[in-house]
Amino acid sequence: MTNIRTGMGYDVHQLVEGRDLFLGGVKIDHDKGLLGHSDADVLIHAICDALLGAANMRDIGYHFPDTSDDTLGMDSKVILKQVVALIATKGYQLVNIDATVCAERPKLNPHIPAMQACLANVMGCDADQVSIKATTTEKLGFTGRQEGISAYAVCLVEKVR
Repeated sequence: MTNIRTGMGYDVHQLVEGRDLFLGGVKIDHDKGLLGHSDADVLIHAICDALLGAANMRDIGYHFPDTSDDTLGMDSKVILKQVVALIATKGYQLVNIDATVCAERPKLNPHIPAMQACLANVMGCDADQVSIKATTTEKLGFTGRQEGISAYAVCLVEKVR
């Protein structure tokens, strides 16, 4: 049996007025926020899907359905903490995450150290295990039109004995 596994996650949410913007567990000042059943933190959702995929435990929607009152308005940091606990039931722990957030605005680079620290704290790992990058789509597509934000995440987990 393999002791090391990779996982990949992707998420996208629409930007709307009247909601706060949360990315990587950090509230970011912006005139729009992400629309979703929970707080719609696309970065955390992509990371959760990567972790669940690596452990062959389906996806975030399976464990935290957007049809449940229990998950309505849920803080995505709570979801991430529960996902880390879920993969641990199969003996897996995080080795590292590499994630990319795609957004035209706001500029995310100043917020990356806070996101890394927040995510590391939630997952119980070192901030050096959490790589976050930000990019734009050069004004192309829904991201370029500032209609939404997407995130990709890849992770490596290992089975501990």
